[in-house]
Amino acid sequence: MAAGPRGPEPGPAAGARFFCTAGRGLEPFLMREVRVRLQATQVEYVSGKVFFTTCSDLNMLKTLKSAERVFLLIKKQFPFNVSSVSKGKLFNEMQRLINDDPESWLNAISIWKNLLELDAKKEKLSQRDTNPLKRKMRENDTVIAKKLKAGQMQETQENRECQPEKQIEEDTREQGDFLTERETFQELQNDVTKATDTHNQKDLTFRVSCRCSGAIAKTLSAQEVGRIIGIALMKQFGWKADLRSPTLEIFIHLNDIYSVMGIPVFRVPLASRAYIKTAGLRSTVAWAMASLAEIKAGAFVLDPMCGLGTILLEAAKEWPDVYYVGADVSDSQLLGACDNLKAAGLAGKVELLKVSVIELPLPSGSVDIIISDIPFGKKFTLGKDIRSILREMERVLHVGGTLVLLLSEDHRRRLQDGEEGSIPLNPKGSPTHEPEVEKCWIPKEKNGTSETVAPSLEAKNQECLHKMPPFGSLVPVECYKVSLGKTDAFIHKYKKSDSSGL
Repeated sequence: MAAGPRGPEPGPAAGARFFCTAGRGLEPFLMREVRVRLQATQVEYVSGKVFFTTCSDLNMLKTLKSAERVFLLIKKQFPFNVSSVSKGKLFNEMQRLINDDPESWLNAISIWKNLLELDAKKEKLSQRDTNPLKRKMRENDTVIAKKLKAGQMQETQENRECQPEKQIEEDTREQGDFLTERETFQELQNDVTKATDTHNQKDLTFRVSCRCSGAIAKTLSAQEVGRIIGIALMKQFGWKADLRSPTLEIFIHLNDIYSVMGIPVFRVPLASRAYIKTAGLRSTVAWAMASLAEIKAGAFVLDPMCGLGTILLEAAKEWPDVYYVGADVSDSQLLGACDNLKAAGLAGKVELLKVSVIELPLPSGSVDIIISDIPFGKKFTLGKDIRSILREMERVLHVGGTLVLLLSEDHRRRLQDGEEGSIPLNPKGSPTHEPEVEKCWIPKEKNGTSETVAPSLEAKNQECLHKMPPFGSLVPVECYKVSLGKTDAFIHKYKKSDSSGL
């Protein structure tokens, strides 16, 4: 599949095709986020990846919080059939990814350059506006220039008939110098595509990063695939390989479901937050939990087992006008949270307390939202039964308040085994703002048709929800199974009802 529309001047203004990688289970969060932040269209997913079309620039793409990495899509197609072909034939089919459709590759390179150059020119404009005094002087100069321009135009019109041709050209050139900043910026934008088209494609250096899984991984190694693709790119386009410091990186993922090729938009993954000094919970999972909590300005948000403060940090970055409180019994964890908040420029925005989660010094019904990652017992032992922890959270949460928890499989089992809710679970579930997960996209066949497969995420999440009973007045309304790398976990969202089973 081509990275964007095939025209003489491709670029993000026409809408480019991207994909993001995401932790398993976070695809629904990412799909919703690209729609809201980027006004993305044609949003589709496969496990671990979300595909979309957007006109957004690099600055907007950087704002994505639930994505691991962002790629400009070059091609997406059916997986290679490794069961009935020889290794040599498989190599030939891989080379055809480049040789049969070089236009898709050149089009993607042009869009990639376009994005980088536009970002660089916007950065220059931004730096030019950083000094307030210079900006004020420039505004005054613009006013004076407009007045001079008006006077000159009138004078030029009156004297044009008696002026030599050379003098008329000089006046016209002077008038052109009085462009406003907006007009200048528009000219820069128009120059981006032209600059892209004049670049010599043979000046590119590149490397191929390949990932193989499924049946093809049993036949070919990632190194073999990378070498075959690299040779084909050098022969087709004259690019030079550079494994250490290339100007361009090509990402390829081959598995039993699809073959995807793309260009990483940023060298550093978006999930590696520059503002987090010491990593705790994965930042993408922390943000996903906060996004479920329906945080509004003026709310009281509590994390009673805050650890290094990752959840509160992600929430405070996104929703600043909120009263945040983090609590923990560990001095080292609270010191780490304090350092993280300072490094993120959030010192004073989050209050930290050394208290036990089962003895919170808060009045009953005083908290609007609770978000917490319950320790799994890997690094830190829970110390208290999960049920006693939930009782205290239930006590301080006001009626109608929201509770979002990250639970292990063991936590879930303990809650299910000790079912004690007095509120019957609504089989239809409570109202939710989560958009319906769209069907997975399968690439077009040679005859131009396409297929879809039934989405599994929504069904799994609904199954997860219905297995979870109410806990006292806490009614489960949403559930997501997510990957934490070596283990899986469950994001549970509860609402506090006005009834209590305690």
